[in-house]
Amino acid sequence: MKTLQARYRQAHKEAKWAIGLALAYFVWWYVSAYGLAPSPENITDMPALYLGFPLWFLMACVVGPIVFTLLCAAMVKWIYKDMSLEIEQEDHHE
Repeated sequence: MKTLQARYRQAHKEAKWAIGLALAYFVWWYVSAYGLAPSPENITDMPALYLGFPLWFLMACVVGPIVFTLLCAAMVKWIYKDMSLEIEQEDHHE
């Protein structure tokens, strides 16, 4: 990164992606946990199990963390940039 402004622009971009991914994970968890849970009328019935777990638990607590860990790794690989934190002095003698 050449200028301080370019570094700030990149830092803001990275922060927006991180917040967006965190919000997407919250929405995933909320929809999976509450949207796929059995209704209160059917609470006495045994829910269908997938790999030994109810579907809401499997999606919210097993699949979600795996998916979002992979998305986080992809974000770090393709969105984040390695940049120096040192302030570079501009040379005006040229």
